[in-house]
Amino acid sequence: MPPNPIKKWIWRFFIMEKRTIYIICCLFLTLTVSAQGTVKQQVTETLRKQILSQADWAMKQAPVTVTASSSIRSQGTIHDFYSEGDYWWPDPANPDGPYIQKDGLTNPDNFVAHRLAVIRFSKIIGSLASAYVLTNNPQYVAQASKHLEAWFVNPATRMNPSLLYAQAITRKVSGRGIGIIDTIHLMEVAQGIIKMEKAANIDKKLLADIKNWFAEYLNWLTTHPYGKEEMEAKNNHGTCWVMQVASFAKLTNNQNLLEFCRNRYKTVLLPRQMAANGSFPLELGRTKPYGYSLFNLDAMVMICQILSTEQDNLWEFSTPEGQTIKKGIEFMYPYVADKSKWSFKQDVMYWNDWPVAQPFLVFGAANFQQNNWLQTWKSLEHNPTTEEVIRNLPIRNPIIWF
Repeated sequence: MPPNPIKKWIWRFFIMEKRTIYIICCLFLTLTVSAQGTVKQQVTETLRKQILSQADWAMKQAPVTVTASSSIRSQGTIHDFYSEGDYWWPDPANPDGPYIQKDGLTNPDNFVAHRLAVIRFSKIIGSLASAYVLTNNPQYVAQASKHLEAWFVNPATRMNPSLLYAQAITRKVSGRGIGIIDTIHLMEVAQGIIKMEKAANIDKKLLADIKNWFAEYLNWLTTHPYGKEEMEAKNNHGTCWVMQVASFAKLTNNQNLLEFCRNRYKTVLLPRQMAANGSFPLELGRTKPYGYSLFNLDAMVMICQILSTEQDNLWEFSTPEGQTIKKGIEFMYPYVADKSKWSFKQDVMYWNDWPVAQPFLVFGAANFQQNNWLQTWKSLEHNPTTEEVIRNLPIRNPIIWF
C-alpha cells in the first residue's frame, strides 16, 4: 500500500523540527564559544594602528634597567629596585626628622626613577608582544629579547629578584611590603613572554634564565615577611599581590601557586572586599575613591582572566553571600559611562584624568556578552599620558591577554 500522505507529512515535519532545533542549538553554542574571539577581533581592530606605532617606537629603544639610576637614600645595591612612598612628605615641624603621611597627595620630589624604568620596560615588551601577535614578525621577538636579557640575565644590568627597598620612607624605613605593588608592571612583561616563547627565533637558554628569575621572585614574594604582609593586605594591595603571583606563576607553570591564588580570590578577596552592591568599601573610604575603585576592579578582573579554567571558572564564581565579579562591574560601569553620576567623594588628585580604557570593560564584555561595556571601552582613552594613570593601569595591551 502507498504510504499515508498525512503520516508522511507529519514525519517530514518532525524531521524538519529536529533539524531546526539542532541548528539553533549549534548556533547558540557557537555564539557562546566565539564571544571572546569576537571581542578580541574588535579590540584588535580598535588598537591595531596604535599597537604598530608603539611597536615601531619600541624597536628603536635601548634597554634601561634599574642600574641606570640610583638614589643616595637607597640602602640597596645598584641592582636593587628602589622607590619612595608617594604620599610621604617632610615634616614642617621637624624638617630633619622622619617624613609624615598625606594620604592621596603625591610628593613630586620622591625617587621614582626605578618605577618609571619598569613602566617603560612594560610598555616596550607589551608593545612588541602585541605587534608579534598581530604580525608574527620575528623582529619583535629579537628586540624584546635584548630588553629581557638586560633586565633579568646580564650580570651588569639585571635587577635582583626581590623588593627589599620599595616605597621606602625617608628617615623612617628602608623599604616596605606595600612597595610590592610597584612590580605590577612586570605582568605584561610576563604575559608578553608567554605570547612570544614559541617563536622560532627565541633563545631557549635566555627563556629558561628569564623563567628562573621569575621563579626566584615568586619564592621571595611568598616567603619573605614583606611578601606575606602584602598578601594579607585588606585592600587593593592584597588584590595586586594575588594578581602578580598569578601572572608570574602562569609564566613559570607553578600549578600550586595558581591554585593557591584561585582559592584566595574565592575565600578572601571577593568575600572580604566586595559589599553586597558590588562596591569596594575600603577603596571608597580612601581620598581617591574613584581611582582606587577602578584600580581594584581592574585587578580582580585580571585575576579572573588569568586564573579561570573550564573546571574552575572564576567569572561565574559566587560567594555564599552573592558577591560576584559581574556584580562589581555592574556597580562601577554606570560611573564609567557617565562620571557625573558618581555620588561619592571626588578624588583629591587626578579626578579629571579618570576613567580611561579600563581592562574590566574589555574582559567583562568578552565573558558576559555585554556590548555596551565594549563600546564604552572603545570611546575612552587607550594611550593615557598622565603618570599617575599609567602607574595604576598595568594592563594596557589587552590582546596579549586573550
